[in-house]
Amino acid sequence: MAMINIDTKAKQPPTRDLPSTKALPEALPNPKQSHDHPTRSTTSTNASLFFVGTATTILEWEGLRLMTDPNFLHAGDHVHLGPGVTGTRQTNPAVNIEDLPNIDAILLSHYHADHFDEKVETSLRRDLPIITTPHAKSHLAEKGDDSFTAVSALDFWESLTVNFDSQTPTPAEQHDTKKPQIKVTGMPGTHVPPGPANLTIAANDLLKLVPPTNGWMVELGYSSAPASEDAFNSGYRIYISGDTLMFDDLHKIPEIYSSHTGKPIDLMLIHLGGTTIPGPHLPLLMVTMDDKQGVQLMKIINADLTIPIHYE
Repeated sequence: MAMINIDTKAKQPPTRDLPSTKALPEALPNPKQSHDHPTRSTTSTNASLFFVGTATTILEWEGLRLMTDPNFLHAGDHVHLGPGVTGTRQTNPAVNIEDLPNIDAILLSHYHADHFDEKVETSLRRDLPIITTPHAKSHLAEKGDDSFTAVSALDFWESLTVNFDSQTPTPAEQHDTKKPQIKVTGMPGTHVPPGPANLTIAANDLLKLVPPTNGWMVELGYSSAPASEDAFNSGYRIYISGDTLMFDDLHKIPEIYSSHTGKPIDLMLIHLGGTTIPGPHLPLLMVTMDDKQGVQLMKIINADLTIPIHYE
């Protein structure tokens, strides 16, 4: 299993250039409202999830900030999604990209402009670690002199671990050699609805409207030093659906991760919206889950808590 190492003590802006007159923010802005995980919150809770908008969230844990699907467009801005297809941002982000504190890594479900907009792609610093799909890596890491230099690709069921030095010693570190670690595993997803003889998939291959997409299983835990897969002890699991529709492979997830297998899923971030796209000779195609499919997936995954995102 691959590993990436992050020094969270080296605080850096996520963007390439920070004006000399502007100091790097120490923290995210205060949210408009805040909620605890009803069954898992304790006085020692040190993880938080900040919802920026669309599919963009920022996970903070043990001194590390992991951002998902960065989109910092504003309400009314348009994004190109494919030949003849555009989308319009409905809301403003909760924070602007220029006002972010340091971001240590990005988790990118797929290479689509409503998840990685043009401004983001232009402004992010090139050595920022990005975990994404093989398709997205082929675009981000092959831009010549402007390439992103720390892109890791995961296909379905492939995993990597993120090792990092926390800013302050954790309670575990104060007593033994356990180190905080995050394990990321690619989960199955499809952005294209199944059709007779895979006609819709073939049409998408021709029109290039929607790229391959991943879901993710993000596990927060600790590992004995030296860090290894066998030594990793997961304490909290977050399933991120990505822009998937219902299909058979999603049923494999609870076969591996569930209370029955001893690997319960604590939180699901589900991409909704019921997004549809037109084709020149095709009816409207739904490419993200609507409310009915969302409820169906909730029943399949059976996470302790579900938070809908991507619904604008």
